[in-house]
Amino acid sequence: MSLLRNVEYDLRRFRARVMVASLMVLVAFGLLCTRLVYLQLWRYQEFSAQAESNRTAIVPIVPNRGVIMDRNGIVLATNYSAYTLEITPSKVVEPLDEVIEKLAELIDIQGRDKRRFRKLREESKSFESVPIRTRLSDEEVARFAAQRYRFPGVEIRARLFRNYPYSELASHVIGYIGRINQSEKEKLEEQENVGNYRGTDYIGKLGVEQSYERQLHGQTGVHEMETSAGGHAVRRLRSSPATPGNTVVLSIDIKLQQLVEDMYGARRGALVAIDPSNGEVLAFVSKPTFDPNLFVEGIDVDNWQKLNESPDKPLLNRALRGTYPPGSTYKPFMSLAALNTGKRNASQIIYDPGFFMFGNHRFRDDKEGGHGSVDMYKSIVQSCDTYYYMLARDMGVDLIYEQMKPLGFGQLTGIDIQGESRGILPSTDWKQNTYKRAEQQRWYSGETISLGIGQGYNSFTMLQLAQAVSILANNGVRNRPHLVREVVDIETKEKQVVVKDPPQSLGFKPEDLDVIRKAMVGVNLEGTSAGSFVSAEYTSAGKTGTAQVYTIKQNEKYVAGKIDERLRDHALFIAFAPAEDPKVALAMVVENAGFGAQSAAPIARRVFDYLLLGLYPSQEDLDAVRIGQATRPVGKRRPVASVPWPPKPTSVPPEPGLDDENER
Repeated sequence: MSLLRNVEYDLRRFRARVMVASLMVLVAFGLLCTRLVYLQLWRYQEFSAQAESNRTAIVPIVPNRGVIMDRNGIVLATNYSAYTLEITPSKVVEPLDEVIEKLAELIDIQGRDKRRFRKLREESKSFESVPIRTRLSDEEVARFAAQRYRFPGVEIRARLFRNYPYSELASHVIGYIGRINQSEKEKLEEQENVGNYRGTDYIGKLGVEQSYERQLHGQTGVHEMETSAGGHAVRRLRSSPATPGNTVVLSIDIKLQQLVEDMYGARRGALVAIDPSNGEVLAFVSKPTFDPNLFVEGIDVDNWQKLNESPDKPLLNRALRGTYPPGSTYKPFMSLAALNTGKRNASQIIYDPGFFMFGNHRFRDDKEGGHGSVDMYKSIVQSCDTYYYMLARDMGVDLIYEQMKPLGFGQLTGIDIQGESRGILPSTDWKQNTYKRAEQQRWYSGETISLGIGQGYNSFTMLQLAQAVSILANNGVRNRPHLVREVVDIETKEKQVVVKDPPQSLGFKPEDLDVIRKAMVGVNLEGTSAGSFVSAEYTSAGKTGTAQVYTIKQNEKYVAGKIDERLRDHALFIAFAPAEDPKVALAMVVENAGFGAQSAAPIARRVFDYLLLGLYPSQEDLDAVRIGQATRPVGKRRPVASVPWPPKPTSVPPEPGLDDENER
C-alpha cells in the first residue's frame, strides 16, 4: 500500500530551499565582489608595490670615496683596487659551510673572516655577492683561478679600499674610516640617510674623514633587478650610476707638516701654524701619531693594545684636545688686557726684587735677585714674573676672564673637525659651577696671582693659543681657523669655499697692539729666544714659555734631572713672522722638555725659514733640533725644491689582522 504524498507541500519546501540557497550564493558573490572592489580600489597601491617588490630587487652600487689632498695637490687619502674572494649564496649548489671549508684549502680563510662573512650575509640579499676574504695576493688569485670550476657562485672581484699613502703623517688631521657601528647606524637613521649607505660598511671615524663624511662619501647608485620566485636574478631592469665623493682640499702644507713631525722626533707635543689673514691652518701637528691604515678593515687586538695602552697616548690629538698651562706665553695677552683696561700703560715701571709677597706666600721670579726696574717692554722681553704677579692682583680674576675670552682662551674656536676641547679660563662663576663643596667653590685672592704668568687653573689648547697669536698678528682681527680650504665637486669641478664667516675686529687700539708686537719682536732680537733667530733674513716676533707640571715646595729648587721625565716642565713658544706683515702665526708645546727657548723656538725658526724663504734644514740640523740641542744659529739649509718629496708612498698597505668584533 503506497503512502499518499502532499505534492503541494513538497513543492513549497523545495522552492524555499532553492531561495535560501540562491540567497546564500548571492551573499557569497556579494562578499567576493566587495572584497574585490576593496582590494582593487582601496589597497591597489599597497599590493602593487608589494608585487613589484617581490618581482624586483635593488642592488646598491657603492660610490668611490672622495680624495683628500693638501693645499699643493698632494694626495693624502685615496682608494686602491684589490682582489676579494666573494660568494653569491643563491648561486652556490653545495651547502655553504662545505664550500667555505673547501675554499680554505686553497686560500687562507681565518675564523674572523668567517664571522665577518656571516654578519654580512645576514644583512644582504641571497643574490648579492658577499666577501669572504679581502686583499688577496697574486698567488692566491692564481690558485683559485686554476680551481674555479669547482666553485659555482664563487668569484674574484676587484674592489676599492681606502689607503693613506703616507701612513702616520698628519693622521690626526686626516683621520680614518672604519666599520659602521650601532650608534652611527642609529644616527644615520635619524638623519634619514641609511639608504645612502646600503652596500657599504664604512664611515669616517676621525678628523677630516669624519667631519666631511657627507662630501667624501658620495651618492650610492642602484641596479634594479628582476628576480624569480626563488630569489634568483633574471635580468637588469634599469641602473642609476653612483656619484663619487667630492675632493676635499686641505689648507695644510704636507711638506711643512712632515718637517715639523720630523723635528719633534720621539718627543711628545703639538704645533699649530695659522695664516692670520684668513684662518687657514698650515700645520696641525700632534706627536706621537698613528697609522690610520690599521683601522680601515678593523684593527687587530695587538695593535689596538699598543696604541690604547701606550703612556705616550698616540691616539690623543694634542693640538685639538690636549690642554696645557700657557706659562709665560700668556704674558703678552695679559699686557694687552692691562692696556685695554687702563690698569697699566707701556711706560709704567715696577720694581722687581726677585719675588712678590702676597700675604705669607712668596711668589718667586724666574731670575734670582730680580730684574730691577721693569716697564712693559722689558717685562715681555725678559719674561719678568713679578710684573705679572702684580698685574694679576690689580686686575682680579673676573676682569682677566672678561679680557681673555674674546681672544678665544677657554672657548671653542669652531674649527671644522670634531672633538675640540674647551680648556679652562677660570672665573669665580667657573669655580662655583665646577666644584661641589662650599669651601671649594670660593675663589681665594691668592689663586689669582699665578694666573698672571699662565699657571694656576689656566689650561688651553695649542689651537686656542695659535688663534690668539694670529689675532695679535692680524691687528686685532679674528678669523675662524679651518683645516679644509675648499671642496671640489667631482662632476662640475666647482670649488666650494668651506668657511664663509667674515673677519671680526675685537676693537683693540692699534697703538696698544703695536706695544705688544714690538715687545715680542724684542724677544726674538734680544730676549729669551734670540739665540734661535740669529742671522734670520726676516724680522719675527715671539714669546717663550715654561709651564709647570710638577709643583715644588716653596723653598725647594727645581732641578729637572732629579724629577721623573713626565713631571718636568713643558716647553712652549708662540710667534709670528714677518713682524711687519705676518704670513704665519704659530703656537707650540714640547711636553716635559723644559725651556721653550731651547726646545721649542728652534722648531719655529725652521718653520719660518720654510714658509718665508723656501729653505729646508739639512739632515744634521734636523737631528740637532730633534734632540733639543739646536740653540745656536741655523746651520746648512737646502732649497725646498731640492728636498726629495714626496716620500715614496705605500702602493698597497700590508693587510692588518681583521677583527669583526672590533668597531673602533
